[in-house]
Amino acid sequence: MNNRSSPQSLGRNALIGLVLIFFLTPPVWLVLSSFKPLEEIFAWPPHLFPDHATLANYVASWSQSHFSRFFENSAFVSVLSAALSVVISVMAGYGLSKFRFKGETLVFLLIMSALMIPLQIILIPIFLVLRDLHLLNTLWGVILAPAATPTSVFIMRQYIRNIPDSLIEAARIDAASEWRILWRIIVPLSIPAIATLTAFNFVWRWNDFLWPFLIISDQDNWTVQLALASNVGQWDINWPRLLSMSVMSLLPTLVLFVSLQRFFMSGLLAGAVKE
Repeated sequence: MNNRSSPQSLGRNALIGLVLIFFLTPPVWLVLSSFKPLEEIFAWPPHLFPDHATLANYVASWSQSHFSRFFENSAFVSVLSAALSVVISVMAGYGLSKFRFKGETLVFLLIMSALMIPLQIILIPIFLVLRDLHLLNTLWGVILAPAATPTSVFIMRQYIRNIPDSLIEAARIDAASEWRILWRIIVPLSIPAIATLTAFNFVWRWNDFLWPFLIISDQDNWTVQLALASNVGQWDINWPRLLSMSVMSLLPTLVLFVSLQRFFMSGLLAGAVKE
């Protein structure tokens, strides 16, 4: 039996190894190339490891290209946008899952129907609203526009539905207010879903290019993605700076996913099985 299953195991392991190499080669090449001088990046035949590793690309990107300023802007936008989105989603999920009112299903369907509206259709109306609110060319315009997403509301609603109603009823009998129930019972029990939404919303805002590109014109308010795009010119590309900036832009999302990975599966699969 072991002899017959051995070829299958070897084939499966070989396939996994090939897929792993296929997916790991681009990011590994990116990181190692960011330490290469310009002449080594275009050396032929190409080689993976740098012959003369240098940090000059990182030093130039961080100091001379004002990348530190763009990094701070992206961090400010991503953190506040993720926090605002999670707060709105938790409150909406609690209301839609634990309160019974006339038209609750219609309200939920209206929220979910927003998923079927392409972003390109609502860009101009949102742009005009931000213009009237004098939020164009500001970081707050980037933060507030995507503050609430139907996907986040759906995930929180499905997760909170699995919290026993008996806990909430017991708190109400003890004269606890709805706000107290929300922050003392619902939020602590929803940490996996909240961590998942925090990570996803942070990454969505950190990697967002279109919306900052439309409303930000002042270079002091650029985000990381706008800074990366500025290295791609009409006639040439500043590869050393682009590679080093790309690596630095990956670090916050990588750290966030590694630190919150234990919450992802329980957060994403919440509500998938009806008990």
